[in-house]
Amino acid sequence: MHLLLVEDEKKVASFIQRGLEAEHYTVDVVHDGDTGLLRVFDQDYDLVILDVMLPKRNGLEILHELRQRKLTVPVLLLTARDTVADKVSGLDRGADDYLTKPFAFEELLARVRALLRRGAPTSTSILTLADLQVDLISRQVTRAGKRIELTAKEFALLEFFIRHPGRVLSRTLIAQHVWGVDFDTFTNVIDVYVNYLRKKIDTDFEPKLLHTVRGAGYVLKTPGS
Repeated sequence: MHLLLVEDEKKVASFIQRGLEAEHYTVDVVHDGDTGLLRVFDQDYDLVILDVMLPKRNGLEILHELRQRKLTVPVLLLTARDTVADKVSGLDRGADDYLTKPFAFEELLARVRALLRRGAPTSTSILTLADLQVDLISRQVTRAGKRIELTAKEFALLEFFIRHPGRVLSRTLIAQHVWGVDFDTFTNVIDVYVNYLRKKIDTDFEPKLLHTVRGAGYVLKTPGS
């Protein structure tokens, strides 16, 4: 899952980013409203965590602009303002949830999970392709009933593929969603990790599911699809 955090307090932003990345989310961080708005328009995020008090453009203005342009990305507002009127204002402008500072990271994480489940295109936590099964909650992967052990980055890569079956994913798109927007796409890290993943999910199984599309990227699909 690819998240955007817009937070001007750099220590707070770093704390949130480290915590979410430890839970295997990919997190981009920006520190002002104008940059945050541009990032949302430029990238395909699964969730935006948005501070209300920001330089250049505040969070409520960003939220209003997103909803005016019919962007439906889930938005979690963060603010030190805790009055009912403040919360109502944020929710009325299209926020999906509201968290008051200071907060426990466990509560933030629970709200992030809830919003991602709410915005998911499927109600199940288990995604399948042929005999490959990926449990997004337990993070267990099996193929033909055999358990496959993946690293955190391999799992994130597989999750991105299995959420887009049959779609050719470019290296740039993979870099943005799995490694973060600032990842250097000219390195061969993506190719290396795709090969790691292919060895684990395809080498001892038929049919092969993870394919290279020369000059375009990679695709996870069943034969003939």
